[in-house]
Formats: sequence, C-alpha cells, structure tokens
Amino acid sequence: MVKNDNGQLYTIEGFAAGLIMVITAYLVVNATSVYTAGDTHINDMQLEALGSDALRMMDIPINASESDNRHSDLRTIIENSEYDTFKIKFLDYTNESGSGPGHDIQFNASYSCRDSSDNIQSVQMVNSRNLTGGEHAVRSTKWVIVDKECPGAGPSLRERAVLVEVLLWRD
Repeated sequence: MVKNDNGQLYTIEGFAAGLIMVITAYLVVNATSVYTAGDTHINDMQLEALGSDALRMMDIPINASESDNRHSDLRTIIENSEYDTFKIKFLDYTNESGSGPGHDIQFNASYSCRDSSDNIQSVQMVNSRNLTGGEHAVRSTKWVIVDKECPGAGPSLRERAVLVEVLLWRD
C-alpha cells in the first residue's frame, strides 16, 4: 500500500510527455528532406564535364612545333568527314576509367554551321541510336574553326566556325 501516490502520477505524466516529444521529433525529422543545388545534379555535371573535356582534348593541336599548329584531330575529322574516327576517339576519352568500373557512355554527335543564306545547317556525325525519351542526356559543345564548306552552301575559300554538339547519356 502506497502512502502518497501523487509522486507516481507526476512520474507517469513526465514519462508520457517525454515520449510524445521524442516521437514528434522523429516524425518531423523523417518527414522533411533538404536538397541543395549541388546534390541534385552532380551526375549531370560530371557527365557534361566529361564530354567537354573529351572535345577539348580532341581539339588540341597535333604538333605545336609545326608552322601551322591549328590542325587538331577534331578539325581534321570534320574537314575530312572521318566520323568513324570521331566515334572511336571520343569513346576512348569518355570510357577511359583507369582501374575503376567502365562508364558505358552512349552519345550522338553533330556539328552545325551557317550557309551563305545565313541558315543553320546541321550534319549528323555519330548517331548511336534514336533517343526514346527515357534517357537522361546532357549536352556538351565546342566551337571549332574548320576549312570546309557548309552543306547547302557554295564552295568557300575561308575558314568558318562550326559548333560541335554531343548529346551524352549512360545506359
């Protein structure tokens, strides 16, 4: 038989209030999630940087000691329409993984230029496959100076800038 049960009532009330506060805090913490801009698109940024780096490496002049050191692999590929060579070199650069796992990167590549009527003409260089809409693709671009006529235009004796665009995704 207990002489004073008021202390027990306060103990039970305090325990119940503490339990309610712990459960409420647990529910609040699990119900909210905070995404920062850097967390949501890291994979996209890495893939875009990988494509840009590959294009930049392909546009490095072959031999800087020659008198005309502007000829890079990328320029030669576009001027001579060697699109199979573009595919091989681009995949070598993007799928290089060192000792880690392979990347299995797929891509479509094209270049665009303006013809004599100031219309934009596009030439498909590599088409891995048609996109179905389920792929999460990013675009990497690079301006290249080439000595090649634009499709649909008359012959040109001057160099022109073309925009090389690569659409990359992982399978």
